[in-house]
Amino acid sequence: MVRFEFLIKDPAGLLPEAAGKLVKEAIHCTSKVRIRKGEKSGDAKLIFHVLSLSAKAGDTLELLVEGEKEQEEAARLKEFAEANM
Repeated sequence: MVRFEFLIKDPAGLLPEAAGKLVKEAIHCTSKVRIRKGEKSGDAKLIFHVLSLSAKAGDTLELLVEGEKEQEEAARLKEFAEANM
């Protein structure tokens, strides 16, 4: 399992448009992808799970990637999250 954290930099927080883009990236992964904020977590491939975290500007989220291609897919997701969140 590969874990990494990223910061929500948008002053408006994690809006549906950005969350949707993250979900689209996660859907392309063959690995299982979970997203977590504090005690709340969900499937990063499901928009309602991502939005239910109610991430605000300055919040740190964690992605957990588990599967055969976890290293490669986690690197791609990390690059995406750092550039777009």
